Amino acid sequence: MTQWETMAAEIHEGAVPSYYREIHEAVHCRTDERVQVEVFQRLLQRTDLSKAVLAQIAEHVDSTDGFLSKLSFYKALALIALAQQGKQPSTKLLENCIQELPKPQLGEPKDLSALRMQPTQEDALMMSHTLDKLLALDTVQVELIPEKKGLFLKHVEYQVTSQRYKISVYRRYSDFDVFHEVLLQRFSYRVVPALPPKRMLKGVLTSVSEREFIEGRRRALGRFLNLVARHPVFSEDELVKTFLTFSGSDVQTKLRDAYKKTGDEFMTNRVATQAKDFLPPDIQAQFSTSREMIRNIHNSFHKLRDRAEKMAERSKENATDLLMFGKELSTLGSDTSTLPSLASSLNSWGKLRQSLKSLSVEFAVLSEKAAQQGSREEDDVVEKLNLFLDLLQSYRDLCERHEKGVLHEHQRALHKYGVMKRQMMSATVQPKEQATVEQLESRIVQQENAIQTMELRNYFSLFCLHQETQLIFTYLPITSHILGAFVNSQVQGHREMGEVWNELQPKLGCLFGGKNGLKTS
Repeated sequence: MTQWETMAAEIHEGAVPSYYREIHEAVHCRTDERVQVEVFQRLLQRTDLSKAVLAQIAEHVDSTDGFLSKLSFYKALALIALAQQGKQPSTKLLENCIQELPKPQLGEPKDLSALRMQPTQEDALMMSHTLDKLLALDTVQVELIPEKKGLFLKHVEYQVTSQRYKISVYRRYSDFDVFHEVLLQRFSYRVVPALPPKRMLKGVLTSVSEREFIEGRRRALGRFLNLVARHPVFSEDELVKTFLTFSGSDVQTKLRDAYKKTGDEFMTNRVATQAKDFLPPDIQAQFSTSREMIRNIHNSFHKLRDRAEKMAERSKENATDLLMFGKELSTLGSDTSTLPSLASSLNSWGKLRQSLKSLSVEFAVLSEKAAQQGSREEDDVVEKLNLFLDLLQSYRDLCERHEKGVLHEHQRALHKYGVMKRQMMSATVQPKEQATVEQLESRIVQQENAIQTMELRNYFSLFCLHQETQLIFTYLPITSHILGAFVNSQVQGHREMGEVWNELQPKLGCLFGGKNGLKTS
């Protein structure tokens, strides 16, 4: 790792020259801290540097999806300053002056705001991610690690591995629980997937079903993390990065502290207080239509998942039946009883019986192939259906939070305000102490401010709800992924089992000979 990359990983805002911060403030996006590549290119044109030098600067600056991160932008400013001093812009040269970054000559920061591309209202509201881009954000694996048995209890621990951050950390269910809690507090206006239950009722589970429950919970925790890590907003938040990368002893305190520093999204999102200006006039009608459509989609996917589960279960039952079928043939073939005289004269059963024992091997292979088929159906088909169902359910929960939370609180605040106004009118008609009237006036002002904040939060909630609705529709093409996995699992399963059956057919002819009921092509 270069010195610049090391600094970038640990840099604090206070270590950056104020001029850098002022320029960044003037040109970054209105909705987040990134700088559009187009804006950066306009900034480069103001430097009067040669095209060759500008190309060298651009070569050393990383961008993702048409944007520069804040740190990449700072790096670009330092490279511009070095080039303006007549030096060759390079990362290696930059590392020599990393303690005191050089100042580029770009004029007054306030004059640079015109370079910023003015987003349309629709741009801020619309989400540009495709499903492929979302899936590429990260893949998180959640695996069980050997149980740690305490004096009285045994605890389940998970190894969480993020492909994006290339790190593995260890988490207990309680860590997931706190993470979900602070995530919901920070992003209460967005789709936060639910956690699976911590435990089932005691005394109900057998040892087998307990193992199944733990495995089901592991899968659900994996789906939860992947939905969170691939969310276009969550994926860039410090809470998510902390959970996926922090390897210290107390991740729960770390998560709570991180939330305390930032607060909820309404406090940090740059368009939160202007959300009303971005909403279309028919937002409520759009929401109602989309909600009904998504509800129907949710119901259909529930039925698809149920059928897929039954097919996977049947494949596993088929594996058991085939294995038992082979064992029974082996039992018949292992019988060494002497045939009675009335049967021994024919002599056919004795020879046939000796051949049966060897067939258990083929049926064991068939059983194994059927079990693999069931696992593929469960891992590749049912899991993808469950992932999308988890997202659909979290959208349903979000709609209920919007209606029962923000809207309900707004109505209660308006009712309380009305009561205060009536009390004030009564106080002006009937003589009251001056202190009482002043207190009432102060409370009314406070309530007016609270109502104004609630109205802003209500519009921001609608703004986020509109974006989360887009997220659901962005995920809909996962249907093709599910169908592809289903078809592939069936093709592979039938091909593999067909190969074993085809190998078994001529073997029966060799073992038993004569007419044995086999159809010949």
